[in-house]
Amino acid sequence: MRPDNGCAVNASQVSRVRDRRWPFRSWAIGLLLLFPLAIGSAAAKAAPPPAETAHVYMLRGVLNIFSLGLDEIAARLDEQGIPVTVANFVSWSSLADEAAAEYKAGRLKTIVLVGHSSGATALPDMIAKLNHLGVPVKLAIGLDSVFKTRLSSGAERYINLYIGDGPGEPVRPAAGFRGKLDNVDVQGTGLGHISIDKSEVIQRRVIDEIDAAVLRAKPRARAASGTRR
Repeated sequence: MRPDNGCAVNASQVSRVRDRRWPFRSWAIGLLLLFPLAIGSAAAKAAPPPAETAHVYMLRGVLNIFSLGLDEIAARLDEQGIPVTVANFVSWSSLADEAAAEYKAGRLKTIVLVGHSSGATALPDMIAKLNHLGVPVKLAIGLDSVFKTRLSSGAERYINLYIGDGPGEPVRPAAGFRGKLDNVDVQGTGLGHISIDKSEVIQRRVIDEIDAAVLRAKPRARAASGTRR
C-alpha cells in the first residue's frame, strides 16, 4: 500500500493507528450519549415533581375511631408518592403552624386539607389560620361537616360532600369569602355519617380531586353525584 506522498505504509501499521484511535472515539461517543442524561438529571433536581412539594393534611373526627376511611385514602395517596399527615381534628392549629413553616422554607408549595365530621368542621379554622400566616390553600375537602360550618377565608377550591338527610349540612360562605365553594349533597346514595369516609365511591372522588390539584391531572369521571347548591 502506498499513499500519495510516496511513503510505504503496510496494512499492520494502518491497523495499529486505528486501534490507538478507537479508545478515544469510544470515550467521546459515550460522553455525547451521557451528556443529555446529565442535563436531564440536573433539571430534575432543580424542579422536583409536584407531588414532592405538596402535602395533604387529613383531620379525623371525634375519638379517632369514626374516620378510619381517611387512613385508607392516605395509604392510597402514599402509593402515588403524595405525602400525607393524618391527625385528630384538635391538632388543626399545630398542623397549620407546621404547614406554614414548610411553605415559608420553600419545601412546600401545594397544601390540601381533608376532614371528616368534626374534622371537616375544623377545616375553615385551619384555612383561616394559614391565610393569616400568608399561606394559600389549594384545595379543601370536607366529608359531612356538622355544626353549621361557615367559611370566612379562602381556599382556592372548597368541596363539601354532605348527606342532606343526615347530620351533615352545607358550608356557608361568610362575608369576604374568596375562592370557589362547592356543596355536594349525596343523600339517597345509602351513605351515612359514619360510613361516608369509608365508601369506595367517595374515596375515589377525594383522590381524583387531590390528583387534579397536586399533579395537574384531569380528574376521572365524577363518581359521587349530587345536587350542587
